[in-house]
Amino acid sequence: MEKQFKDKESIEDVMQMQEPSKQNRTVKIESRNMELYYGEFHALKGINIAIKTNSVAALIGPSGCGKSTFLRSLNRMNDLIDGVKISGQVLIDGKDIYNSKALRIEELRKKVGMVFQKPNPFPKSIFENVAYGLRVNGISHKSFIEERVERSLKQAALWDEVKDKLKKSAFELSGGQQQRLCIARALAIEPSVLLMDEPASALDPISTAKIEELIYELKSDYTIVIVTHNMQQAGRVSDMTAFFYLGELVEYDSTKKIFTNPEDLRTQNYITGRFG
Repeated sequence: MEKQFKDKESIEDVMQMQEPSKQNRTVKIESRNMELYYGEFHALKGINIAIKTNSVAALIGPSGCGKSTFLRSLNRMNDLIDGVKISGQVLIDGKDIYNSKALRIEELRKKVGMVFQKPNPFPKSIFENVAYGLRVNGISHKSFIEERVERSLKQAALWDEVKDKLKKSAFELSGGQQQRLCIARALAIEPSVLLMDEPASALDPISTAKIEELIYELKSDYTIVIVTHNMQQAGRVSDMTAFFYLGELVEYDSTKKIFTNPEDLRTQNYITGRFG
């Protein structure tokens, strides 16, 4: 991988490298006046955001501000929670994922993959962890599965480390390797969007750097939305950054601008550590 990240890089240093491309990308994900309630609790308030194709958007903000709730809304994982009410629109590739009668949720979740905060490999071999999504979707062709598993592990920068032990348990891998395995599992079913909920928060610095490098590489093929509490990480991996506070989207702009010249005082206070 060409891009290297260093623990001691300052926000200003990484901003020099993170000037978003001037290329006019199409919008991949968009929310319009989105509101979400957990029972009577108003968790998201009028969220308007547009995320472009083949870019990385970081969602930042203090705990409980709504960023993970918004992330989970992008593949309708909040549907699994009792009492959730959603209004407004969430569009992926221009299609409303909440108000379209033709939408099949299983198809949506194939298109919008998810990687969680802690690695969650299945109690299966390394190979079968990656092949799992293919098998449950009815794919049984052996050579096709083998090719897809290999490709996904290569995309997740894990192939060289596991190619000789694919039949071994996924639990024998290190935490960082398990997280990359979970990324490979998500990639195997060929999503176009990858959601990551603090994917490196439980990892050591070396594994964190590998995940960050991987995110940077994957955006050429995927649109990635990442929740992070790590300001340096947001600066290193993202093109755009959204600051959430008390259920509101306070500010959404290029990562360079958010970290060097935010428009809202609340954003400035958060990224400089005055609260959060």
